[in-house]
Amino acid sequence: MKALFFSAWVLTISAVSVFGQAVKPTPPETEVVKISTNLIRIDVSVTDAKGRAVTDLKQNEIEIYENGVKQVITGFSYVSNPQPNPEKAKKDISKDATAIPEATAALRTDQVKRTIALVVDDLTLSFESAAQTRRALKKFVDEQMLDGDLVGIIRTGAGVGALQQFTNNKRQLYAAIERVKWNPRGVGNFSSFDPIEPTPTETLRRKGALADLSEEEVRRNLKEEKELLRGTSDFRESVFTAGTLGALKYIVNGMGELPGRKSVIMFSDGLKILNRSEDSFGASRVLEFLQNLVTEANKKAVIFYPMDARGLVYTGFTAADSLYDPNTQKDPLLSTLGDRLRERSTELFDSQQGLYLLAEQTGGFAYTNRNDLSAGVQKVLEDQSYYLVSYQPDGETFDAEKRKFNKLEVKVLRNGLSARHRSGFFVGDEEKRVIVDLNYPTKIMRALTSPFAMNGVTVKLNALFGHSPKTGYFVHSFLHIDASDLTFKKLPNGDYQASFDILAISYGDNGVPVDKNNAVGSTTVKADQLERVRRDGIAYSFIFPVKQPGAYQLRVAIMDRESTEVGSANQFVEVPNLKKEGITLSGIVLENVPREQFEKVAGGSVNLNTKAVADLPPLQDSRYATASRAFRRGTALRFGVELLNVKTAAGKPSDLRVQTRVFHDRQLVFESKETLFNTASLTGTGIPVHNDAIQLGENLPPGDYVLQIVVTDGGSKKKGVATQYVQFEVLQ
Repeated sequence: MKALFFSAWVLTISAVSVFGQAVKPTPPETEVVKISTNLIRIDVSVTDAKGRAVTDLKQNEIEIYENGVKQVITGFSYVSNPQPNPEKAKKDISKDATAIPEATAALRTDQVKRTIALVVDDLTLSFESAAQTRRALKKFVDEQMLDGDLVGIIRTGAGVGALQQFTNNKRQLYAAIERVKWNPRGVGNFSSFDPIEPTPTETLRRKGALADLSEEEVRRNLKEEKELLRGTSDFRESVFTAGTLGALKYIVNGMGELPGRKSVIMFSDGLKILNRSEDSFGASRVLEFLQNLVTEANKKAVIFYPMDARGLVYTGFTAADSLYDPNTQKDPLLSTLGDRLRERSTELFDSQQGLYLLAEQTGGFAYTNRNDLSAGVQKVLEDQSYYLVSYQPDGETFDAEKRKFNKLEVKVLRNGLSARHRSGFFVGDEEKRVIVDLNYPTKIMRALTSPFAMNGVTVKLNALFGHSPKTGYFVHSFLHIDASDLTFKKLPNGDYQASFDILAISYGDNGVPVDKNNAVGSTTVKADQLERVRRDGIAYSFIFPVKQPGAYQLRVAIMDRESTEVGSANQFVEVPNLKKEGITLSGIVLENVPREQFEKVAGGSVNLNTKAVADLPPLQDSRYATASRAFRRGTALRFGVELLNVKTAAGKPSDLRVQTRVFHDRQLVFESKETLFNTASLTGTGIPVHNDAIQLGENLPPGDYVLQIVVTDGGSKKKGVATQYVQFEVLQ
């Protein structure tokens, strides 16, 4: 058995030969809500008196009005909410170290059923609300998330590196939940309200120290102090609210490129859009930001479901409030206890108005004054059934000079039913603007820091964790670039060359950049090879040293220098602590082996259900296969993984057993028998390595598969199971 070449992999970016084929995903023609000059399509949620979805509505039972004018409905269909599988086990893989983790394949565009952004507005959350939100998020991933859900957990107050990409990988979502904590830099406090404190004038008045001032002067001082405190509070809240709305708009813009109906479940302690101080600058700015957000959300078919994370709020007095006894200090100039209670109730009312408005304008609903956040999330998930209704507007609909806003009204003619929908849409002059291309550094950085992958240049990323006794932890990244998206220029000698910039940054789980790698790449091919290279793509690799274990996001952006088209990819990588963890597996290296070579060793025709073969020649340069992860039927898939932290007892090898599993459409399609891994045979060879291979049969259905390697340590009672998996694609 030969060792892998982790330590021999190149440390700089270099091109390699290509032999596979990458398949470019195409967006499905599904129920994407659009507003165009030819057709307006809106989604309408219809419920009965008990709030249950109505599924049997007919086209003649619904009417649409634009600015009060009835429209002719040209399209009508019902989109059903995905239902959970009652037989699916609800197991928390984040705590059970002995369970074999589920090998999750990344969703293709046509597999996405629901796109859900769980936005944690930690700029406003109190300490108590942050804890409640974290519990609700955990329950969502454990029990409420379904197959086909594309989910992102995003914090408004985090750095760009913490804008976690949308995924169906529960381990990645668990890691994001761990970062949901109270943000001391935000406007949220330890509880829902600031403690009541007297102003300086109130304190002096109670002590009788202002006897020389007239009542008019005292009233003026009290008014000025309260106006100052209220104005300062309003300004501070408006700043953070504007920051929240800006982050939400950034998220909405990216979600527009994602498939299906998009829902944003926002956990917040309120969006205050009304200022009661005399200075209304902050309020007008917040309202402008909110209007811009609603406009973008309606264009991108994004629905908001704000949730007040405070739950049912107690507006009475607490031990933290500094009060005085009105029975012993009766003073008509000072605030009474009733005044204080009314102020607190008004503060709660004002903070919830932004939540209601955002939901109403985008077709969602606000969940407030209830303690069970998970029940609110479930209510949102049940609201994913809707009617898709379309009509053709007249010529004045998009004339911004005549009307800036088009109001929509939907009427359900059946008694006892109600409809929820977008209130309308704003009309702008975006089509008249001159689009100025961003400069190189800005454009590639925007692609790198966005929580949404960009596909101007299609790029795949496969980042593998590894460890070397000499250099320590590292992450080896493999890129596969679709060369058909690159611009090849003809050189004087007849060759063709494409040039591009690559920027890669690793972020810690707190959103702070950890390491960076940037390079100017180029590939030169002969004229007779250009078609093949455009078809098969090119591969690059580079290594990031990792100083300490932890959870990392690796993000890569590439820009074609000639066309300035940009593509990006990302991957969540967990680097375990080998000093604390048990046996651990490195990332999986892949290699494509020709059928003839495989059958020579395997002895005759074999397929996926035949036992794997380990006696092939050593792994060669596998950068392309590891990067592209796309293999044709009839070939063999060779793979290798390093076994780290293998312990021996009293000089005897551990009882290690290895098993290979393959999944397709989340179903187990192949499972090998457990084989004993004898570490005694590796004396003097360095890190133990497991090599194996599987034939991809001629009749194997094309599509996405997941290869999982499971190692069981029979000599360990605590972390007895280690797994590693990689997604790959089978081509016809």
